[in-house]
Amino acid sequence: MTAARQAGEWPVATPAEAGFAPDLEARIDALAADPRFGNLHSALVVRDGALVAERYYEGPDEAWGRPLGTRRFGPDDLHDLRSVSKSVVGLLYGIALAEGIVAPPDAPLLAQFPEYPDLADDPVRRRMTVGHALTMTLGTAWDEGLSYADPRNSEHAMELADDRYRYALDRPSVDEPGRKWTYNGGATALIGRLIVKGSGQSLHEYAESRLFGPLGIRASEWIRGRDGDCIAASGLRLRPRDLARIGRLALDGGVWQGERIVPADWLAASFRAHASAGELDYGYQWWLGPPAPDGRPGWVAGFGNGGQRLFLAPRLGLVVVVMAGNYNQPDAWKLPVAIITEAVLPALTRR
Repeated sequence: MTAARQAGEWPVATPAEAGFAPDLEARIDALAADPRFGNLHSALVVRDGALVAERYYEGPDEAWGRPLGTRRFGPDDLHDLRSVSKSVVGLLYGIALAEGIVAPPDAPLLAQFPEYPDLADDPVRRRMTVGHALTMTLGTAWDEGLSYADPRNSEHAMELADDRYRYALDRPSVDEPGRKWTYNGGATALIGRLIVKGSGQSLHEYAESRLFGPLGIRASEWIRGRDGDCIAASGLRLRPRDLARIGRLALDGGVWQGERIVPADWLAASFRAHASAGELDYGYQWWLGPPAPDGRPGWVAGFGNGGQRLFLAPRLGLVVVVMAGNYNQPDAWKLPVAIITEAVLPALTRR
C-alpha cells in the first residue's frame, strides 16, 4: 500500500488486496437498492487499517428529530449516531477512569450524586453501582420499547424532565441491581454526567480533548437537551470515516498511531459480557455477539436508532460502519445486519 493511495486520511486497499471478492461495493449497492430496506446513507468497510469500501447514497435525514430534507451524502457529512453514542461514552469513561476523575465501576452510584440525598432513603437504590449503570442493570423501571417520538418512551420522558439525572435515578426499583438487563438511555446519561463532574468540561469538550483530537477527528457535533447538557445516550454526530477511526482504535487495543488513548484493560472489560441481553450479551455500553472458540465475543458493536451500526470483528481485523435514515422504524436493524451478513462477510476470501 503506497502513500499515494489515500482517501483523505485513510490508507486505501482494493477489496482483493484486503481479502474480499472484487465486487464488494457492488454487493453493498445491491442492498441499497433492495426493496426490502431503503434509505441507506453510507456504508464503509475497513480491514487491517485500510479503507476497502466506501459507499454514499441519497435519502431523507434528520438531526435528532429535526428534519434535514433529502440529502446526497458524502465523506464530509456529519450524521446522527443515535445510540452508537453510548459506546463512545463508554470509551470516554475508561479514559476518565484512568485519569482518576471518575469513580470505578464498583463504587456506589448514589454517592456520586450527593445533590440528591433523598434518593438514598431507598435501600435497594443504595445498592446501585456505577457498574450497574455501565451495564444497564440498575434494576429500575425503564421502557424504551415505544417510538422515541412518543413522550411515554422513558428516554423521551427524561429529556422532557426538569432534571434528567434525578429522573434517571428516581425511577421505581423493580429488581435487585445487577440481576436483570434493561435497555436504558438514562444509565448512559448518568455515566456522561460523572465524566462532566470529574472533568469540569462538557461531554463534547471532554470528547474533543481526550478522544476526537488525538484521533484527528476535526468535525463533530453533540446535540444538547433543553438544559444545555449534551445528550449522552444518543446525541453525537460524526462523519462515517471518523466513526470508523473509533472502531479501528478499539480493534488496536486503544492505541492510535503509537499513542495510547484508551486503556487496554478498560477495553477488555468493556468487551466482556456483564449481562445477558436476550440473544446477545452486553458489556460496558457495547453489544457483544456470541462467543468465539477462545471465549471472547465473535463481534462487538454499537447499535443506533434508524439503522446506525459500528461493527467490529476483532479476529478478522474488520470494521464496518453503516448509517441510515430509518429512524423510529422497528425493523431498521435489518438493513445494517444485511450489509454485514449478506454483503461484507460473504465477500471475504481470506479469513
